[in-house]
Amino acid sequence: MIRLAILAALASLSLAACAQAPGPRADADAPRRIVSLDYCADQYVLKFADRGDILALSPDAEKSFSYMRAEAGGIRTVRPRTADVLALQPDLVVRTYGGGHDIANFLEKPGVPVIQIGFPQTLDEVRSEVLRVGTALGKPEKAEGLVAEMDSRLRAISARKHPRRSALYMTPAGVTTGEGTLVHELFVAAGVDNFQGRPGWNPLPLERLAYEKPDLIAASFFDGGTNHVDNWSAARHTVAQAQLRDLPVVPLEGAWTACGGWFVVDAVEALAAAAEEPS
Repeated sequence: MIRLAILAALASLSLAACAQAPGPRADADAPRRIVSLDYCADQYVLKFADRGDILALSPDAEKSFSYMRAEAGGIRTVRPRTADVLALQPDLVVRTYGGGHDIANFLEKPGVPVIQIGFPQTLDEVRSEVLRVGTALGKPEKAEGLVAEMDSRLRAISARKHPRRSALYMTPAGVTTGEGTLVHELFVAAGVDNFQGRPGWNPLPLERLAYEKPDLIAASFFDGGTNHVDNWSAARHTVAQAQLRDLPVVPLEGAWTACGGWFVVDAVEALAAAAEEPS
C-alpha cells in the first residue's frame, strides 16, 4: 500500500512537471516550494524563507517547544512521509531528523533536493549551521546579520561580572547533561559552572545531591509538558523535588534548547542573569 502511494505521488509529480512550462525568471535557482519535515528544520525555514515560499511545515511547528511557533500560524503542515511530501511537489525539503534516515534518499531519487541540518554541539557549530542553511535558503546576508547579533549578545554577557556559581540542568525526564553537549557550552558562555561532572547525558546525580547542592537549578521543558514525568523518572524522587523547591530555579524555555539555533543565546542570557542575582 505504501509503495503504491509513493508511485502514485511520483506519477503525479512527473505529469505536473510535463504539463507546466514556466518561463525563465531572474531567481530561477531560488527555492519557491519549501517543505520542512521537523520542528528543528521549521525554525530555519521560518527564519530564512519568505512566507509565500513555504509550502508546508512539520506537525510540531506551533508546539510550545518550537521557537518560531508564532510565525508558523496559518501555514499548512505535512507528515514526514515520502508519499505525503512528494504529493505537494516541493522543489526543496529541509530536515534535521524528520522522516527517518532514509527519507532523503527517497526524495532525492525523483529530483527533490534536501537540506540536511546538523546537530550542533558547540556555539561555533551553531554559527556554521546558521550561515550554511541561511545561505542555502537564499538569505546569506540575513544569516550573517543573525550570527553578528548572536556574537554581540554573547560579548555583552561575557563582559558582565558575577560570582562563579554552579548550576544543574534538569528536565522532567530526570536527565541532566555535562561536558560535550550544547547545553554545557551554554553554561560556559554564561559564566556558570556545570554541577554535573560526568560528560554527556546522564540521569540526575541523586546520590550526590543528597549531600551536595548546586547554587542554581536550570529547569528546562517544565513549561510545556513535552517531557512527561513518569513513575520511573528521577525527577520524581524526593531529592530531585527538593532541588526545585529549595534552590533558585532558572526556567529555561524548551524552545531555547530543543534545537541548535541562534535562539540558544536566550538561554545563555537567562543563565547569566540568574547568576547575577544575590544568593
